Amino acid sequence: MILGQTVLLKSNVKSNLPFHYLYHPKHTFLKKTNYHVLGIMSGTSLDGIDLAQLWFTVSENGTWEYTFGKAETIAYSPSWKTRLQRAVGASAEALTILNEAYTVYLADKISTFIEKHGIENLDAVCSHGHTILHQPENGITLQIGNLPTISELIKQTVICDFRVQDVALGGQGAPLVPIGDRLLFPEYDYCLNLGGFANVSLERDGNRVAYDICPVNIVLNTYAEQAGVPFDDDGALAKSGTFLYAKSSLLSGLAYYKLLPPKSLGLEWVQQEVFSILDATYAKPNDTLRTFTDHAAQQIARQFNKGAKVLVTGGGAYNGYLLQQIKKHKDVELIVPEKELLEYKEALIFGLLGVLKLRGEVNCLSSVTGASEDHSSGNLFSGL
Repeated sequence: MILGQTVLLKSNVKSNLPFHYLYHPKHTFLKKTNYHVLGIMSGTSLDGIDLAQLWFTVSENGTWEYTFGKAETIAYSPSWKTRLQRAVGASAEALTILNEAYTVYLADKISTFIEKHGIENLDAVCSHGHTILHQPENGITLQIGNLPTISELIKQTVICDFRVQDVALGGQGAPLVPIGDRLLFPEYDYCLNLGGFANVSLERDGNRVAYDICPVNIVLNTYAEQAGVPFDDDGALAKSGTFLYAKSSLLSGLAYYKLLPPKSLGLEWVQQEVFSILDATYAKPNDTLRTFTDHAAQQIARQFNKGAKVLVTGGGAYNGYLLQQIKKHKDVELIVPEKELLEYKEALIFGLLGVLKLRGEVNCLSSVTGASEDHSSGNLFSGL
């Protein structure tokens, strides 16, 4: 069942793909103390699709707790990975076809996960989709896999497309995770995610502040693949490489690093600004990995106060050399949690974003994204 109105977002996609803000009477304000959802995330590093079964509990004083159930990452096939990598330059027609195909693909993976683990009685499936275009300065963001048909295919209530409304309100549409950092991890000075991009969130003067720092795995995985492996395990390749001072100096001079938050990054920026520097002259993959890992570590360390307590999650938390270099530049306590939280934190928080949407509560902070107001973001599709 699909209810509601269609809202068009400014886009360079000529077909002006519609975004539906849908409200179902059963779910618009589903206020209770316990929720059972799936959180689903596909990151820009293309490691795969993270799926996590989650339970959330909220107390009378607004304190949230969570529990993980089944969780797994489904790797992309080489053909899908290539298709997603090349999509940034696709035509409007090609993007429409890709969006429809990816929605069916994602729905199949979700249904298989539910059936495999015998999951029942879900309040919602909360899915980020996969980012293809992200140019908030131009009012553009596109996450595929969020078409209304996904709810019909998996026969579940789906909450998705969390970024569009924020961009329409003048925000960056990212990062979206900080509301979860505030509600679930208040004991840390900083929450650092090392995924396709490094992003950080913190409390400052009573407001949550968060922003993308620099690319990480979206760059490192590219050069690891050139060395014949999918990723730089523990940073071993980088550690064996030679530091390239000239390229490092050019990277450090990128204008983005001088901008104040709110600010966010996308694949387009990496292609135009980072790969153009790294690929301008030939270098061995190990040397490029060494140079960029050290560069990322320095940019990340700059964000912290000495002695801070930092929660580190995302695939990059397995990169021991990267963590070592961060601590070399700044004396901080880097806390890497248990595997479930380390690998599925973003899926966890997108699950929470969906729950907050069900409750009609704020799940996107203007202090983080720069939007005109705090708001409850995401589209709700009912396939029941």
